[in-house]
Amino acid sequence: MSPTSSGMLIIGLLLFLLATGMPIAFALGLTAIGGLVFANGIGVFDVLAETMFSGIANLAYVSIPMFVLMGAAVAATPAGRDLYEALDRWLSRVPGGLVLSNIGACAIFAGMTGSSPATCAAIGKMGIPEMLKRGYPASVATGSICAGGTLGILIPPSVTMIVYGIATETSIGRLFLAGVLPGLMLTTMFMSWAVYDCRRKGFRFDVQGSRFTFVQKLTALPKVAPFLVIILGTLYVLYGGVATPSEAAGAGAFLTLGVVIVMYRLSRPKPIFDIFSTTLRESVMIMMIMASAELFAFALSSLFITQTIAAEIAALDVNRWVLMGVINLFLLLAGMFLPPVAIIVMSAPLLYPIIVSSGFDPYWFAVVLTINMEIGLITPPVGLNLFVVKAIAPQVPSGQVLSGAVPYVLLMLLGIVILSIFPGIVTWLPDQVMGPIN
Repeated sequence: MSPTSSGMLIIGLLLFLLATGMPIAFALGLTAIGGLVFANGIGVFDVLAETMFSGIANLAYVSIPMFVLMGAAVAATPAGRDLYEALDRWLSRVPGGLVLSNIGACAIFAGMTGSSPATCAAIGKMGIPEMLKRGYPASVATGSICAGGTLGILIPPSVTMIVYGIATETSIGRLFLAGVLPGLMLTTMFMSWAVYDCRRKGFRFDVQGSRFTFVQKLTALPKVAPFLVIILGTLYVLYGGVATPSEAAGAGAFLTLGVVIVMYRLSRPKPIFDIFSTTLRESVMIMMIMASAELFAFALSSLFITQTIAAEIAALDVNRWVLMGVINLFLLLAGMFLPPVAIIVMSAPLLYPIIVSSGFDPYWFAVVLTINMEIGLITPPVGLNLFVVKAIAPQVPSGQVLSGAVPYVLLMLLGIVILSIFPGIVTWLPDQVMGPIN
């Protein structure tokens, strides 16, 4: 069987298993095993365990459960509520302050947790009912939370960036810095659209809100400031040359857990057990996907599928931006069905040499890839953030949740275009902090 036919057969089997609802790690693993046995016989079982283990036998992966622990510790507390209330008090006099508070809280909370669904749940539980109570259009209330939650995989620290860095052997510290300005740019674009959308739909900002004294504003800060200090401290440890990414993640996780226990008095065993249980479950899920994706990549390579695809793409006599457009289309479609970690582990090693040989900056591409993954989080049929927000606001019809999210998809596509025209938005900060790439 030709590599092209083998590739189509394997992809078809993978899509079939995913359609049955099978967990992604198992679907990847079974597809890979099926392809290898079909091509090489049962003797291939001798190398399966070693191949899967080699996919996660990397010291840098220690940072993943540590950052997951940071997110789980924050998500297990009322930190999202406190952050939302603090921003609401400080922005109460600003036209559209409540929707700005929602998106701003999502951006900050996403940076603390690195999890899009957790951000949607934590901020949405407070923000959506409050916005609906004050008369904001339902599509604005739900759409802003859906989109704000996606920032979790772009604004550092980001597990997605860690996975990309390990898969492509690029600097995780530089990747974190590369996501900062694009993350702020998308946050600003989301805020601007939300305010415009409110005005477009006839909402009057002059009747929206509560007034808070300066003392009330100050009293909201003590519960938020420690978390922001932890994030800044972790980034300083990382970029100040004090520690490696894994060590910085461990220090951040330890400090976050300590702050959570002290501030919210989580002295009982059960809440702490729940935090570690969540961390273990999510970390094992990520590691299983990565190990299975390593086996899947090995199967593709053994059947010469990877080499054939790479050769055919490299042989395309097209403008490099046309090639980038094709890659973006592939990432968009993949993001609609698979989680970011699975897509990156499977596609990054294949796409990385093509990107570099075409003259694109690998850190710029990491941000573009991540934005594509963000789009997948709010795009049917498997838009995870859409399901989370719908569960939070069951009274809002699914059509309104989706219609509220669609403009943010267009904004993210516009963001990719802007970054393509001005790649310095991605590369300037890493170059300033860590020096230009030789």
